[in-house]
Order: sequence, then structure tokens, then C-alpha cells
Amino acid sequence: MKKSVFWKLLAVVMVAGFVLAACGGNAPTAAPSSGGNVPTTAPSGGNAPTAAASSGGAGQKVTSSGFVCPEPNPRVNVTSTQLNLFVWTEYIPTDVQECFQLVYGIKVNRDEYSGNEEMYAKLSAGATSYDIVQPTNNFVAPMIRNKMIQKLDKSKLTIMGNFDPKYLGLPYDPNNDYTIPYEAGTDAIVYNSTKITTPPTSWKDLWKPGCASKNMVMLDGAHDIIGATLVSLGYDANSKDPKQLDAAKAKLLELAPCVKSYDSDSPKTALIAGDVDLGITWTGEAFLAQQQVPAIKYVYPTEGAILWQDNYAIPTNAPHLDAAYAWLNYTMQGDLFWMMLRDFPYTNPDKAALDYAKGNQMPVKDSNGNDTTLAKIYDAYMNSPITNTPPDAIKAGHWLDDLGDAAPLYDKIWTEVKGK
Repeated sequence: MKKSVFWKLLAVVMVAGFVLAACGGNAPTAAPSSGGNVPTTAPSGGNAPTAAASSGGAGQKVTSSGFVCPEPNPRVNVTSTQLNLFVWTEYIPTDVQECFQLVYGIKVNRDEYSGNEEMYAKLSAGATSYDIVQPTNNFVAPMIRNKMIQKLDKSKLTIMGNFDPKYLGLPYDPNNDYTIPYEAGTDAIVYNSTKITTPPTSWKDLWKPGCASKNMVMLDGAHDIIGATLVSLGYDANSKDPKQLDAAKAKLLELAPCVKSYDSDSPKTALIAGDVDLGITWTGEAFLAQQQVPAIKYVYPTEGAILWQDNYAIPTNAPHLDAAYAWLNYTMQGDLFWMMLRDFPYTNPDKAALDYAKGNQMPVKDSNGNDTTLAKIYDAYMNSPITNTPPDAIKAGHWLDDLGDAAPLYDKIWTEVKGK
């Protein structure tokens, strides 16, 4: 769910002359204001291909890192010349974006957000320039209800068969009429075992007398953290009961002096640097931190972790609809979406990407810049209980739901806690 300014993960694919074929929070409830198709903001992150990204031999398209882009399968006719993304920070591999621009000749403009609340507020305020957004599951229902995202034309989506069925048909969008899966994962406890000598096993362990650590990192997400706190108290992670929420607020205020940072951009950065040694983070952040510092551990609390799934959706007034469908189909091809295993290793719902990576001896660089193969990256992903969540952890987990009218109360509590 998640992820802006830390090092850029570079990966160089040492292959020439091949063409790959595809294997095929808490949301405000106010409806978005109308405004037609006149953009109220212009995406600021336009990343046109660099000079190094160019056509290779025999018409191949090669990114600035040296990756040879696969052909779209199938290629669709697109008349738009731009695509405007509004997506989570640290969540789209550079090679993927460059390949789309190279193979379709479309400039990608990219704005980023570090929380669903930020994305929702901007669209609610009337931003109509965006073609693609990435809402987490608990924001999908209010976005549908308030007509912020449009119904998908399944006849234009060639990649629906790529997904593992268990990531489709979830309660927030039962028929996937409005969303398709992007990445999934958990919120759980992360700690540095060289500094925290008594391993935490439960959410309650964060509140050990005097705090389990004076150097904690927490996600900057109201529903995520309040939800986990409610669970620690034996309540529903989506409780709307004011008394239960008051109890959760009291617990969070008690913990606040021990929290060094609330970070949804790159919580792994402080963990890797040793600035924090305990806290709550997402799947992919914990996995990448552990690759750098093996002493970092990820624990599924006994009361159950927080479960989530991020999705792609198309805003109602998307100005470049043909480019939006081209983006969804191309970037989620198995021979391209495997890059998420390398760059942003959350739980990957794209079975075609996993099938492509399995046993593939393509030489690549891992997230630390070391020589390896795609198969080894796949094996690391599959063998890690962080990225490949154990079934019992999923069974014990808690999905965050649409908070409806209770959303402002969560926002108020979160503002008070962070201001402590």
C-alpha cells in the first residue's frame, strides 16, 4: 500500500537481442465536486524517456538501464499522446514506465501520494486530470459511491486472466467492475533483533512498560494504526464505537513519545540506517529492509495482522482513456510485471508474472545491485514469509473496510496523536 524518496532501485538486465512474449485508510465521505474535464492540477512528475532510453537493434526498445522492453501482447491502437498517473510513492519500477513510453510513444506524467487520504482529498476537490489511480481496498467503496472512479470496460482488458483468482471478487468490488489487483500485503510488526532482545509476538508488546523501544517507526495511516490498536484492545479493526475509539486514542497517545517518525513514504530507510528499531510497517518495506539488514525481522502479531490490497482504477473523468487501458494491459503483462518482485516486493497477485519468473535464468541485478538471476529473485520472494504470507496469518488477519461516516472521527484522532 505503499512507499518516495529513498534510493532508486536500479536493475540492469544483461541480455541483448531477445523479444519477450507475455504469458499471457479512512476515506472522507464527501462526493467529489464537478468540474467537467478541465484539469484542476497538472501532474508534476512527467518522466519522459531519458536520452539513454532508445531503440535497440532490430527495432527493440531499450530503457536507460539496458532492459529490452517486451512487445505489447496484444498491441492496441492509441491516439492519446500522454498518460497522467496518480499513484503511491515507490511503487512503479522505472523500467516499466520507460518501456510503456518507448513502445507506445506516450509521455507518462506521474504524481505521487503517500496515503489514500491525500489521493481521495485531491480527487474530491475536483482534480480531473488523472487517468490512473491506485486506491487501497478500504477506499474503493466510497470512491464508487461518490462516482470518483468509472466502471471498467472488460472487453478492453486483456490481462484479466493473469490474476490469481483469490485476489479477484473481493467484497469491496465483488465483480471487479471498478478495479483490478495491483499488489497485496499486510501491516505487521517489524524489529531489529540486535537491538530488541525480546522478540515481540503481539500488538500489545509495543506497549510494554516504558515502551518496548524509544525509537519506533509507524506508518502514517490513520486507519492502519488505529485499526491495529483497536485489535490490540480486542476490538474490531473497523470499529465505529466512539468509546472504543477513545480507548484506542488513549493507547496511541501513551505510545506517541516513543514514536520517532510516522512515515508512509519509506519507513525502511530509518530501519536500514539504524535510526529506529521497532514499529509497524508494510510487507515490501520490511522485506527490502531485511535484504539490507538481515537482523530485521517481521512478525505477524498473535491478534492478527492488518490485511490490504492495492488496486488500479480509472477516474471518472479520465482524459486519456485509451492510454489508460493500454497502460493496464501492457504494464501487467507477465514479462514486465515480474519487476515488482525485484523493486517493490509486496504480495504479487499477477500469476502470469510469477509463472514468468519461476525458473527463468535471465541474468539481472537484485535490489542491492548484486548479480543474480530472475529465478533466484523469484525463489527469495516465494521462500520469504514476509512476501509469501503464510495461510494461517491470512486467516487470522483483519481487512480494513469502508469507514463511512466514522472516517472524520478517525482523522481527528490521528491528528491529535501525531500532534502529541
